[in-house]
Amino acid sequence: MRSSHRRLVHLGLGNFFRAHQAWYTASAPDASQWPIAAFTGRSPDMADALNAQGGRYSLLTRGPERDDVEVVSAVDVAYAGSDLEAWRTHLASPRTAVLTLTVTEAAYLRSPDGGLDAGHARAVADLRAWRRGEPVSSVPGRIFAGLAERRVYGGGPIAVVSCDNLPGNGSATARVVLDFAALVEPALVPWIRDHVSFVSTMVDRITPRTTPADVESAASLAGFPDAVPVVTEPYSEWLLSGVFPAGRPAWEAAGARFVADVHPHEQRKLLLLNGGHSLLAYAGSARGHETIAEAVADPVCRRWLDQWWDEAVRHVPLPAPELSDYRAALLERFANPRIRHTLAQIAADGSQKIPIRVLPVLRGELSQGRPATGAIRVLAAWTAHLRGVGAPVADAGAAPFQERASTPKAFLELLAPDLASHPDVVAALEP
Repeated sequence: MRSSHRRLVHLGLGNFFRAHQAWYTASAPDASQWPIAAFTGRSPDMADALNAQGGRYSLLTRGPERDDVEVVSAVDVAYAGSDLEAWRTHLASPRTAVLTLTVTEAAYLRSPDGGLDAGHARAVADLRAWRRGEPVSSVPGRIFAGLAERRVYGGGPIAVVSCDNLPGNGSATARVVLDFAALVEPALVPWIRDHVSFVSTMVDRITPRTTPADVESAASLAGFPDAVPVVTEPYSEWLLSGVFPAGRPAWEAAGARFVADVHPHEQRKLLLLNGGHSLLAYAGSARGHETIAEAVADPVCRRWLDQWWDEAVRHVPLPAPELSDYRAALLERFANPRIRHTLAQIAADGSQKIPIRVLPVLRGELSQGRPATGAIRVLAAWTAHLRGVGAPVADAGAAPFQERASTPKAFLELLAPDLASHPDVVAALEP
């Protein structure tokens, strides 16, 4: 370990973090001053593998024709998510200035109104555990527990930086953490408001799952037997908005951008990239495709994608030339045959993704008197997916939707009650 004074803590030790935030940190000129203490979501496996390699791993950047490799060593030490003592110790330390997060949309345990879903089984278990003085395990609970420890030991101000695909992810994180605090330790709410900055970000870098062939390739290119390499695409983008009261790495020198408002760029990515991914995941897998590259090469899927994008761009507050350039860049990225981004991977957790990626466009188009054909197609494809068409369902929140997937009106009353009486939407969801 390089230092006993780690300044950046991360929760969610997965491939995306290692291809994105860890890579930006390692690429910053002051990287040596910002070693990362990284925590897994739950399993200790990645932490054990990284620690066995001294925290270093190889990043394979996979272009259309070749791989480039670099060894990344930003992670100073890794921990299993269950190591709550280490978590509290790091969050309490005044040397820790930043907590970054890459978990999943579902991990925030948000209710439909954006607050903490206090009735969710994991939230209920954590709220009960905290009141009993027992360990908590959910993301809102763990963040709260770390901040509570920080207050007790005078750790001072800190920035919490969500890097997940949630609109207004900084505000979303603040909401669930403050809601958790209000339920168990109301006196801590003012301290959190005064000492914790919740930074909003937009992140973008396609990072598929690592295969055994990738492990072999990494060993050959990097020159050491890396058990946990990461594969990613050449494109990378990171925009941040917010304050860092205790400092931060010089991420801008590595290409990150600090802006007054990430919302327009967030919408661009959420609707065009993520929404396009959802369309291809459900409609493309229904046509027998396995990857994004296969689906976008299908003329039918490509036509559907263009139709979706034509609708979606009307709801992104950015100049038309910038949106056209972004669409062209997305097509190039999607078509990269050497990035095996599986539709099954993208299809996971649709109950969390569809409401934020698709429904805003659907409502916006209908409110303007337009047919919303592209948006309705994505919704219909997801509904068919829940009935067993295409990629397998992997979604902890899917059950209530699956129960209603063959009855469009009941399905819409659960998902979007305002659309349950719209004849075109109802008709499109018929089996």
